[in-house]
Amino acid sequence: MEFLDIPLFDNDFYKMIFRFILNFSFLTVIIRFIYYPDSKRKDYVFTYYLISLIVFFLCFTLKKYEMDIGMALGLFAIFGIIRYRTNPVDIKEMTYLFVVIGVSIINALANKKMSYAEILSANLIIVFVLLLIEKYWSLKQLVTKTIVYENIDNIKPENYNLLKEDLENRTGLTINNITVGDVDFLKDVATVTIFYYKNK
Repeated sequence: MEFLDIPLFDNDFYKMIFRFILNFSFLTVIIRFIYYPDSKRKDYVFTYYLISLIVFFLCFTLKKYEMDIGMALGLFAIFGIIRYRTNPVDIKEMTYLFVVIGVSIINALANKKMSYAEILSANLIIVFVLLLIEKYWSLKQLVTKTIVYENIDNIKPENYNLLKEDLENRTGLTINNITVGDVDFLKDVATVTIFYYKNK
């Protein structure tokens, strides 16, 4: 049965729903249970879900038509939105964005030449590698913070340990290194940059 030359229903509907549930399940594992517990960035959780949702349905829709060039142009347009001109995106968030787009494309574009076992394996491998790197192999991330420091007697090289101890007591951070920047002797302040590991 058709309406305006478009069928009201076909068997691809079941395929779309099944693949959407599969895709959404793996995306939830990646976004909610791997990415979010460490980053606590709710804004990116929203972005990842919505972008992956649009990418999935866009790819599934384009797959219905014999448009190889159109498909390529569509994918280029999708990846073009990765560059946000208003706010710079951190490399880790950019990587997760690439992952959720890639997973959605894999789940949407798989055809008869690719079995469900291969689709599930691809998703499981991606999730396994993310878990392995994020939770167990994650390297210490060195973070910097610039501080205006008023006790300039401690910025002398011989008083480095006093400076470090004072800054650790004030910030509550385990400091790895300290560099001294601009010094204003009129105001008795100095700009110091502290380096510490994020996971500490």
